[in-house]
Amino acid sequence: MRVAIVHYWFVGMRGGEKVVEALCDLYPQADIFTHIYVPEAVSEKIRAHRVTTSFIASLPRAAQNYKSYLTLMPLALEQLDLRGYDLVISSESGPAKGVIPPAGALHICYCHSPMRYVWNMFHDYRERSGFLTRWLMPPLSHYIRTWDAVSANRVHEFVANSRTVAQRLRSYYRRDSTVIHPPVDTAAFDRVSPEDLGDYHLMVGELVRYKRPELAVEAFNRAGLNLVVIGGGEMLDELRKLAGPTVTILGPQPFASLQHHYARAQALIFPGEEDFGIVPVEAMASGRPVVAFGRGGASETVIDGVTGTFFMEQTVDALLDAVDRCRRMPFSPEVAMRHAEEYGLARFSREMSKFIAEALKRHNG
Repeated sequence: MRVAIVHYWFVGMRGGEKVVEALCDLYPQADIFTHIYVPEAVSEKIRAHRVTTSFIASLPRAAQNYKSYLTLMPLALEQLDLRGYDLVISSESGPAKGVIPPAGALHICYCHSPMRYVWNMFHDYRERSGFLTRWLMPPLSHYIRTWDAVSANRVHEFVANSRTVAQRLRSYYRRDSTVIHPPVDTAAFDRVSPEDLGDYHLMVGELVRYKRPELAVEAFNRAGLNLVVIGGGEMLDELRKLAGPTVTILGPQPFASLQHHYARAQALIFPGEEDFGIVPVEAMASGRPVVAFGRGGASETVIDGVTGTFFMEQTVDALLDAVDRCRRMPFSPEVAMRHAEEYGLARFSREMSKFIAEALKRHNG
């Protein structure tokens, strides 16, 4: 069986790329198709596969400004030649599922989320854009939105990474899906003894608007509590200016530093609404509780009052109240670690293998 894996772009190793890694384990001979490929930014496991890029990769400064070519990506996807493949697995968050699969091939889409910038977060992105972008977004997004909904018909089976995303698939595409949570390498994390815990809370992730990192910084500024922030992104410089004396912005860090800070934090702060959210699971795998906004994927992975606490409004007062409740609640690192193991690599591989085998049987009659 010839297998093609289609992913939107490879410019780093985040949750979507970790899913592709796990798919590569399932199908070591699979070929990969994408818009942008920066080999040095991805794992050796992905580099071991043959990677074909769309014409987007040949456009000026594509590796840095790939999102500015969004309106060309539907055309680029449809020019990818997938003749001869029996199974096509698209990894969707940016445009990926819109390829034209061969007649007779099974197309499964693993959806991290329908494109946020044209669907559930369209107004947020537009509100934060400059004048020209705000003016252009409505007609261009209308075109992409129409194509995106139509191209959903090229998918035989959808897999959603959370119940939150499954609901979006029903809302935007009118399609049902099977929920299979993405793989988290929980074995890569471990706890430390109570005497080795630090006096800080931790925030981890890409520093972008929709994740609301400024909310955590403002809250810990006000409370005078220690907060360590790990991650890069468009808001890095802005947050460094906003940070008070108790907030340390480390920026991007190597994995060893991430492990160290997870294990020693008082709790993880997770202020945004995510599709799934691997970071809270990594914190629980390190034996630490999570203070999270109670919507999106975190509401599915964190157990309120057991492995963390929720706040239901994205305000400084609500976040600080949840921090205080987390500090006072009875917490067992062992319980958190066992709970995190439910989202491990072996579970993802087992569930995806079973789903694909059953989908192939249905498709082939």
